Amino acid sequence: MAEAYILINCELGSEDGVIKDLKAISGVADVKGVFGVYDIITRVKAATEEELKKAVGKIRSHGSIKSSLTMVVIEGQGE
Repeated sequence: MAEAYILINCELGSEDGVIKDLKAISGVADVKGVFGVYDIITRVKAATEEELKKAVGKIRSHGSIKSSLTMVVIEGQGE
């Protein structure tokens, strides 16, 4: 299984709408608002890397997202 965490900065005041929209994207396993440098953290899970790339692409193309940082999980490390 492919997995990634995405840290997101969005337009001021759009956080609730972005969270709602992200929850509707296939592969999005978890979405939370956070305090700090980023506004939202999202966990994406998919059966394949290709499906993961598609989900990440949908997230990154959201109109209210200004920037993002994607971190792909290394499968099997630390187990």
